[in-house]
Amino acid sequence: MERKVAIFDTTLRDGEQAAGIRLGPAEKLDLAKQLERLEVDVIEAGFPISSPDDMEAVRLICKEVRNPTICALSRAIVADIDACGKAIENAAKARIHTGLGVSDIHVTKIFAAERYGKTLEEKRQTVLNMSVEGVKRAKQYTDDVEYYAMDAGRSDEDFLMMLFDAVIKAGATVINIPDTTGYAVPEQFGALIARIAERTKNSNVVLSVHCHDDLGMAVTNTLAGVKNGAGQVEGTIIGIGERAGNCALEEVIMALRTRKDYYGVSTTVKAKELYKTSRMVADAFGMEIPMNKAVIGANAFAHSSGIHVDGFLKGRQTFEIMLPSDIGAPESSVVLTARTGRHGVRHRLRELGYSYEGEELERIYERFLKIADKKREVFDEDLIAIVHDEVSTVPAVYVLDYLQTTSGTGTIPTATVRLNIAGETVQGSHCGDGPVDATYKAIFSLTDTRAKLKKYNIRAVTSGSEAMGEVIVNLELDGRMGIGRGLSTDVIEASAKALIDGLNRLASKN
Repeated sequence: MERKVAIFDTTLRDGEQAAGIRLGPAEKLDLAKQLERLEVDVIEAGFPISSPDDMEAVRLICKEVRNPTICALSRAIVADIDACGKAIENAAKARIHTGLGVSDIHVTKIFAAERYGKTLEEKRQTVLNMSVEGVKRAKQYTDDVEYYAMDAGRSDEDFLMMLFDAVIKAGATVINIPDTTGYAVPEQFGALIARIAERTKNSNVVLSVHCHDDLGMAVTNTLAGVKNGAGQVEGTIIGIGERAGNCALEEVIMALRTRKDYYGVSTTVKAKELYKTSRMVADAFGMEIPMNKAVIGANAFAHSSGIHVDGFLKGRQTFEIMLPSDIGAPESSVVLTARTGRHGVRHRLRELGYSYEGEELERIYERFLKIADKKREVFDEDLIAIVHDEVSTVPAVYVLDYLQTTSGTGTIPTATVRLNIAGETVQGSHCGDGPVDATYKAIFSLTDTRAKLKKYNIRAVTSGSEAMGEVIVNLELDGRMGIGRGLSTDVIEASAKALIDGLNRLASKN
């Protein structure tokens, strides 16, 4: 029988650990529903002990998303595992993912205190005992328990094997061999997986690989793991994650599909949802997908040089090993104009993965008409940006009522801003180094917030002089991060809306 490889998506947990990223429970739920449409096998929904938001997100996803297994992360610590047990109690299919750092570096640094042992061997024994007890504790909440050996890529192999023997005996159903620091190379990592597969062949345990991209080899190492016996791959959409990121799932999925002749395995993922999923994730995380990104980049199916174009026109297989339709990418853009009715806009939104009706659809459509009046064509990117500018799950503590700026050669840039704050209207003016700076100083003054602007980014949503500008800001308040977005054909207005959106998101987390 053909071997099946399970797809474990950790976009909502490990992906969210990317610097400056924070999603709320409602945002996580939207992405989880799309991951369900993608038909991944497992969704790692969060780390419940880490924050009330993560606890709420995991519980919400367990309630609303019923087809994939919903997984919660913990350390092999009683409080962590009990929090996971509480979070997953309403899941149709639940898993607890528990473990500890096992490399000598982790063992000696993280378990440096003498209470864990004075020697390396004593500390290793502590890690082994905690791991076994952690798996047993997790089994009280679910039969499906995955154990991760963090930093396995740099671990002592003899200790690693002994540890795996012990946690399998304790009841672990999946063993995760993570290359946590992106240190591994394919030949060595593949050989390690082969040796673990040989050692565990008489058990029913599934081997999983979880690779990071610090040296740019996360996908290659993951595929080497599959070739040598891994039955589950872990990663994130677009490869987002800690430091340089994780294994990009869309690349692994399409590599296994396109080179089935070599890998000889299959997945049950609905690949046609990859294009849609990648764009939803990029948008939610405030990221841009590089044009040359493998599989889902804008240029992945574009041809420009004479030789390539000539060959493509004679037969697309000359320079394409996949079809755009394989991942759900459009062959050509749908043209949306001011004459496009609500039905057309709603239909295109659904094709892009967004389903809105009633008041929300009306707000999107009204904004669409205003943009369409200024542009000959409204592109998919415009429409997605409109959605995130008009439809928010965040309560509006601050509302922009009025904005006027003055600037020019020989003129001191000045901004006058009127806000509605919790039902009360306030207005003020401020000078600055430019119109955006003046606007931001006025808003900060009116809101009396301690939030700090950490990052400001502006981009044209589409090309051309008529393009809308999207501003994305990263704010920090008392260690909490908030991402704000603003959209307008006027970049100053977009900047103001982005700052207010970010402040509303921070206010909703209080």
